[in-house]
Amino acid sequence: MSAAPQDPRREVEKILQFLGKEVVDAMVAKILHHTSFQEMRKNPAANYETMPTTLMDHSLSPFLRKGISGDWKNHFTVAQNEHFDQHYREHMVGSDLCFQMEA
Repeated sequence: MSAAPQDPRREVEKILQFLGKEVVDAMVAKILHHTSFQEMRKNPAANYETMPTTLMDHSLSPFLRKGISGDWKNHFTVAQNEHFDQHYREHMVGSDLCFQMEA
């Protein structure tokens, strides 16, 4: 899998084609609107606001914070990043998922 899409419209169109659905401009526009960072941040179903605070306390940090690739560098220490990288390598071995970690 490639890094995060730089052209969300094209990615939505590819998914619709893969699913055998007709690519209708109005539908693509609606999907793009509802999957935008700003809209997902406002949606309790997408931003985990409905989870009990015992599992996720949004007063400490919301699930969807800024939407800025690479902002993790402002919050992780070098040791935390190394720990995360090791954990990721161990648990994602064999996966072809690829994440864009920087802008």
